[in-house]
Amino acid sequence: MISSRKISVTAISPTAAELKSKIEARKTRIGIIGMGYVGLPLALLFSEEKFAVTGFDVDRQKVDALNASESYIVRIPRQHVEAARRSGFRATGDYSEIAGMDVVILCVPTPLNEYHEPDLSYITGTLQAMAPHVREGQLVVLESTTYPGTTEEVVVPLLEEGNSAGLRVARDAQARGIYVAFSPEREDPGNETVARRDIPKVIGGCGPVALELASAVYGAVFHKTVPVSSPAAAEMTKLLENIYRCVNIALVNELKQLCLRMNIDLFEVIHAAKTKPFGFQAFYPGPGLGGHCIPIDPFYLSWKAKQFDFHTRFIELAGEVNRGMPYFVLEQTMTALNEHGKPLRGSKVLVLGVAYKKDIDDLRESPALTIIELLRKRGAFVSYNDPYFARVGQGRHYDLNMENTPLEDLAQYDAVLIITDHTDYDYARIVADSKLVIDTRNATAGIESEKIVHC
Repeated sequence: MISSRKISVTAISPTAAELKSKIEARKTRIGIIGMGYVGLPLALLFSEEKFAVTGFDVDRQKVDALNASESYIVRIPRQHVEAARRSGFRATGDYSEIAGMDVVILCVPTPLNEYHEPDLSYITGTLQAMAPHVREGQLVVLESTTYPGTTEEVVVPLLEEGNSAGLRVARDAQARGIYVAFSPEREDPGNETVARRDIPKVIGGCGPVALELASAVYGAVFHKTVPVSSPAAAEMTKLLENIYRCVNIALVNELKQLCLRMNIDLFEVIHAAKTKPFGFQAFYPGPGLGGHCIPIDPFYLSWKAKQFDFHTRFIELAGEVNRGMPYFVLEQTMTALNEHGKPLRGSKVLVLGVAYKKDIDDLRESPALTIIELLRKRGAFVSYNDPYFARVGQGRHYDLNMENTPLEDLAQYDAVLIITDHTDYDYARIVADSKLVIDTRNATAGIESEKIVHC
């Protein structure tokens, strides 16, 4: 870990000294690119600290909504956007305004392509659009999760090649140019127990001055910053966090399948195991992984490792187990219906919950989408209910075009399949009104009924 010694303002170039002084005086103009689940909350945090914030997004609907003080993310109340607007926050799709920013933070998606390889098109496209407008003395920070080396190998060259003034990334204390850093986002949608500003911010800079400036920016809104020796170390930190979760979830997903065969309640086992005050952290099984990080990030490292002639067996095995869970749910659904004298083909199935985790409005990589497609391919008539989605249309990996179905006349369905355990659901009523309930989340724990099948 890099020394925590602060760099004196007098030891750095005049442009860096000026930027640091502006940060400390809250006079910095901050541009955040990508007004999604990561960028918008970050923009609101900076706005709360009286920074002048501009949100950039290519989605015109998001830009118009924010400028009308509207929120399109359930967990962000409209009032928070209204307060930010009163403090000067605005949104735009015009990248020429990058020139007026002092700090530019990229919060754009980093999905996988169809071959499970990193798709950096959002990063590269954004950098190519903004590079002509970058000016000397700006700090550019990437927050998007990616493989170790992306900042140095992709961000730096595109910024240097794309700007019209011939600016270089400044690495030395007295160097002039652009300052570049990486600081991984650590958003946890639906987490109401940890405030965003209480989540420590890991930061790696391209040189000590970039690290100092990025630490000053984030230190203004986060209670703790964690400097590391390089952008690659910060990139690897984020991957380690998510791979740790991915591997442990794969473990309990595999144990879940074994425990079902052995007629053992895995949730009871986990609750007993977590009473141990050391050496154990509870993870819970489910119908598959979803979200913007855990299903994707491990494959970024697996892909990068191949360039070093290294095979990440643990990571790939965990991914194989987790990717197989929707197929396991399909098999269990077929078995449960057969035991009730119904083939899957022609059966009416209601899927409860399509968000990737409970109580959020986020569909990214949700296993529910895969499960619905699998059920449809086997000839089932599938409906869904989710209080957060009036409609599910088309995305990168799905094409469903379905409307939300009210929770009425549940007896018309041959099976109700619980995929996302939203708090709003009355599970006792759902069980009472249904013919068959297949529970992938242990949402019906404590309800005694022969209608329930746990999988």
